[in-house]
Amino acid sequence: MQMDEASDLGNHETPGLKIDFVRPYNGSLIVRLFGDWKVGSQLPIFDKFNKELEKDPSIKKISFDSVELGNWDSGLIVYLSKAVNYCEQKQIELVMDGLPEGVINLLNLASAAPERIETQKGLAHPSITTRMGGHIIKIWNSTNEILSFVGEILIAFLKLFTGKARFRWSDLLLIIQESGAKALPIVSLISLLVGLILAFVGSIQLKMFGAQIYIANLVAIAMARAMGAIMTGIIMAGRTGASFAAGIGSMQVNEEIDALKTAGLPPIEFLVLPRIIALAIMMPLLTLYADLMGILGGMIVGVGGFDIGIREYFNATKGALTLTTIGIGLFSSFIFGILVATAGCLRGMQCGRSASAVGDATTSAVVTSIVSIIVATAIITIGCNILGI
Repeated sequence: MQMDEASDLGNHETPGLKIDFVRPYNGSLIVRLFGDWKVGSQLPIFDKFNKELEKDPSIKKISFDSVELGNWDSGLIVYLSKAVNYCEQKQIELVMDGLPEGVINLLNLASAAPERIETQKGLAHPSITTRMGGHIIKIWNSTNEILSFVGEILIAFLKLFTGKARFRWSDLLLIIQESGAKALPIVSLISLLVGLILAFVGSIQLKMFGAQIYIANLVAIAMARAMGAIMTGIIMAGRTGASFAAGIGSMQVNEEIDALKTAGLPPIEFLVLPRIIALAIMMPLLTLYADLMGILGGMIVGVGGFDIGIREYFNATKGALTLTTIGIGLFSSFIFGILVATAGCLRGMQCGRSASAVGDATTSAVVTSIVSIIVATAIITIGCNILGI
């Protein structure tokens, strides 16, 4: 039995669809294609394909006849893709042997491509509860990663104290040089300018009472107790902490971390431990140097702008400083060094496997280090207040 052709298809030179039943008793259907199927021409409406199948629910198998098919492009592929999806939904067997080989290959390629679920998710607007839950889960997972990382560092230090930690002392000396001596120029400049700023700001009020000599006290106490350590910590966060994150992150991209694990070398001991030790050693020394440069900056303002004698300024500075004040600054710098090195190494170990991930890890390391320094400063200040020192 042969069904009528669609009235709007015309002769075989235009896109056409002809449906013939072959052996109706076994539920087979042949779809004959002829003419040119190209985008921009008048292609058949797919609804007609659905209607032909709905007329006979007994159809369980469809095959194609493309002997009279002319030129074709993606218009035919889109049409047949709809037919494939429709037959999958209706559980109808689709035999594509009668189609050109190029059409079959493109259809297989289209069906093999996974659906972009991420794009669909991006278009959706989750509720505020869903967003809050997602943030809480991220914070929880991040906290677990940090605690696990800190625990591995503590284990590495225990191995160091027992002489079982595996790292190269030459690497430690190289890191000490890079994070210490090579950081002196930028530490000198920033600390000198901070001392100048503190002296100028303090002089505005002290000049009103004729107490310009106390500029020395102000600068000395501020630099030795807090500002020297804070500014040095921030400098090292942007310079050395970022370097640690970028270096370890690049090793992650090049799969060098995996190679260390394969060789039986724990990355925490081989990479992280020497960096934390180096920065913990150099930060107090750099802070002492920063204190000296800050006091020198205050002296430039006091001696050059307010006619304070050099010996007089030196004696006022000596009288203002105590071992307790200097000790608080050195203790703070020691903590800052550990925080900066830990944050840089943590973000480096968490880095992804792409170049952009290295940049993200570097940025995250600097931000984490600076926030940790500010929080630690607040805790140390409150603790000193409670202890009365």
